[in-house]
Amino acid sequence: MLLSLLTSNPTAFIIIALALVLSLAVHEFAHAYTADRLGDPTPRRYGRVTLNPVAHLDPVGTLLLLVAGFGFAKPVPVNPGNLGRWGTLWVAAAGPISNILIAFVCAVLLKVLPPTTITLTILLTVMGINVVLAFFNLIPIPLLDGSRILGALVPPLGRSLAQFEAQPFSFLIVMGFIFLARDPIGRMIQSVQGWVLGVVGV
Repeated sequence: MLLSLLTSNPTAFIIIALALVLSLAVHEFAHAYTADRLGDPTPRRYGRVTLNPVAHLDPVGTLLLLVAGFGFAKPVPVNPGNLGRWGTLWVAAAGPISNILIAFVCAVLLKVLPPTTITLTILLTVMGINVVLAFFNLIPIPLLDGSRILGALVPPLGRSLAQFEAQPFSFLIVMGFIFLARDPIGRMIQSVQGWVLGVVGV
C-alpha cells in the first residue's frame, strides 16, 4: 500500500503521491474544461475549471488511495442537457485522453533526457500512473468514464446506466465490484503498461 512507503521509502512515497495528485487533477480539469468549452456552465459554477488539486480531490477517495491502493477524485458535475449526446461523449473521453497525453510526453522525455536515476524514476512513475488512470477509467462499468462513452454511443444503454448510477447504493456496488476484480484488472493494467514501455523502447 502507498502509505507503507512513508516509512520504508519516503522519496518514493513523495514522488508517487505527487504524481497521483497532479494526474488526477489534470484528469478532472480536462472533464471540466471540455464541458465548459462545449457550453455547459456547471463545472465553472462549482469551481472545477482549475488545475488546483484541492478543487478535485475527494477526502474518502484520497484516503482509499493511501490505505487500499485505489481511490478516486471528485466527479466533475455536468449537465448532459447542455452538452447533447456527442458533447457528453467528448467530456467523458477528455479525462482519459489527458492521461494518455501525459504518458506520451513522459515517453518522449525518457527518450531525449539524460537517463539519470531521478529522471527515470519520476518519468516512469508519472507515465505508469497515467497509463493506469487512462486504462482504468475506460473500463465500461458505471461511474467510470468508459460507461459514459458507451452510453453516448448506445443511448438506450446510457439511460439504463444513468438510472443505475442514480440509485443510492450504486457507488458501493461498483466499488465492491472493483475490489473483487482488482486482481484481473491489475493484471490487465500491468500488460498495458508493459506494452507501452515496449513501444517506447524503455
